[in-house]
Amino acid sequence: MKLLIDKELNSNDKILKPDFNSRTGRELLVFYLQTKFRQIMSYDRKCSTPLFREIHPEFINRFSKRLINTPNKHLLIGITGESACGKSTICKEIKHVIEELSMPVSVLSTDNYFNDISELIKKYGTFDNLRDNGYDVDAPTSFQLDILKKDLAMLSEGYNIKAPMYLPNGTGVSVPLAQDVISRKIVVVEGIATMYDGVKDIFDIKIYVETENDIRKNRFLKRACEERNQSTENALKHWHYILEAGEKYVKPFRNEADLVLNGNADLNYFSQILEYIYTITNNFQ
Repeated sequence: MKLLIDKELNSNDKILKPDFNSRTGRELLVFYLQTKFRQIMSYDRKCSTPLFREIHPEFINRFSKRLINTPNKHLLIGITGESACGKSTICKEIKHVIEELSMPVSVLSTDNYFNDISELIKKYGTFDNLRDNGYDVDAPTSFQLDILKKDLAMLSEGYNIKAPMYLPNGTGVSVPLAQDVISRKIVVVEGIATMYDGVKDIFDIKIYVETENDIRKNRFLKRACEERNQSTENALKHWHYILEAGEKYVKPFRNEADLVLNGNADLNYFSQILEYIYTITNNFQ
């Protein structure tokens, strides 16, 4: 991929920068990008560990129309996948690379839109006890989806928001209007709630991160035991819960994703692809 970047930068075969304010200019840009994106896909298929596992057949055309018809709308990217698949890591890498390229980006996690369940946790003693008594934490009803949908709509139109904050300390407390989120040109949103009904259609790019269960299990148990001080017994119980929840709530949206990414792909390679996309969208005469 680095060779492609260098070739692009040193190429004499460049097009004049289109007038993005005109529809004709945007249509020219879209045709150019379609050609380049197909080049990326062709290159990726030849790699030993490809990044792209699947691309929705209508994605490029649909996204192209979006660029032509609503060029001033902020770009919303939704990233979902089962627990420990690598979606948070990919989200952080996207943010890192975009910032390195001096482009404006905001990041939002849908985990902060969990309902406040502090009273339920007080009743049952701990979150684990609450879950063991049937509370389905990954169900759509466990999220403040109306607030999430409203906030995403505002971000897409260029308005800053105050997002809730779900405290990660086991108390189940959700603090309303606790985080200032700036609406930058690119907004990356990560979490399982990105693909729930009523929310998913607002995203310009829908990404599903997929990783084999044995890799996910090792990641999850390590994180639970080493970072969250859970016992192995409790971590395994939690793992079996999220396996079932993933099958029920997350996997069904795989077929609706624009891009299915390999959650075990090399991050350096992923960064190079992002850099190449930046290069082809800015390398004009």
